[in-house]
Amino acid sequence: MLDFIPDNPYILLTPGPLSTSKGVRAALLRDWCTWDADYNETIVQNIRRRLVAIATADTGSYTAVLMQGSGSFAVEACLGTALPKNGRVLILTNGAYGKRIVEMARVLEIAHTEMALSETVAPSTGELQAALDCDPDITHVAIVHCETTTGILNPVEELAGIVKAAGKTLIVDAMSSFGGIPFDIGRLGIDFLASSSNKCIQGVPGFGFVIAKRDALEQCAGNARSLCMDLVGQWREMDKSGKWRYTSPTHVVRAFYQALDELEAEGGVTARHARYEENHRILVDGMRGLGFETLLPDDLQSPIITSFLYPDAKFDFKVFYEAVKAKGFVLYPGKISQADTFRIGNIGEVYPQDMKRLIEAVREVAVTSEK
Repeated sequence: MLDFIPDNPYILLTPGPLSTSKGVRAALLRDWCTWDADYNETIVQNIRRRLVAIATADTGSYTAVLMQGSGSFAVEACLGTALPKNGRVLILTNGAYGKRIVEMARVLEIAHTEMALSETVAPSTGELQAALDCDPDITHVAIVHCETTTGILNPVEELAGIVKAAGKTLIVDAMSSFGGIPFDIGRLGIDFLASSSNKCIQGVPGFGFVIAKRDALEQCAGNARSLCMDLVGQWREMDKSGKWRYTSPTHVVRAFYQALDELEAEGGVTARHARYEENHRILVDGMRGLGFETLLPDDLQSPIITSFLYPDAKFDFKVFYEAVKAKGFVLYPGKISQADTFRIGNIGEVYPQDMKRLIEAVREVAVTSEK
């Protein structure tokens, strides 16, 4: 029984950290030893195998490396390890998280080219091909799959085809899509994929992970710009003993193991994606019915998080936020430069009935505001 785990005072409708189940929160309550086989063999190695199985049917060609820190730590570890000293990465940007990869490359002194797009425009295969044709020194391409700045879903499947045809190494930031949107990284030829414990797998914050082609990772030995964020060093230690090279977030790792169990019990990524899609449908239909407009057209929108335009010049998001929070829901501010927006997430331990209650809460807040 999990009655001793209190209910949350509100639902987090954010892109992560997000609302988690009582089972995941209960899993945090036991202490673990980082040297013990019960932890390293039973939990860590099991998680690594399961992540690869979620990512691709070609499990023999890929491996998973867990990395302390937030998802951005995993992305930076991947970038700093994957790029050789003479490499150059083309970074496609249409939001804050693509821009963050550019900043990582700058700080790490990695040669890079930015293909910058509007925050409401998805990159096209033609634009990508033209960028590659213009710069023969490009060795790697980095793409954000779901850019949670807006909720746009970039067409990774089509873009991957261009990257692989050009013979480049492909890095995908799938922070907020992995585990919630079905795709096979082996079929797409993705060389490195980074994600995090507190997104669609529905764990808690504390570590990220990189799922990589084994042969691509082997070629990265000696590339790392950092001791602690050397992906190859971490991989070799994990393959040898299951241990992390330095202290791992044991409680978070065990909670993630529980979250993977719950993903499987739900029916896997396909079933979770269907729930997120239904959450998103109820949200958008309901908000439009109340007079709110989405930032993005439906054909660019992911089921992960949705941006809504302010309804008018008098709209005060802080007042709206506090009123909705008082009714049990935490929303997310906007993050783009070209419009006033706020965001509502559809992921986490959130179900269609929760989204229906949210719409009713927004309706009540709107009526009160009018008075």
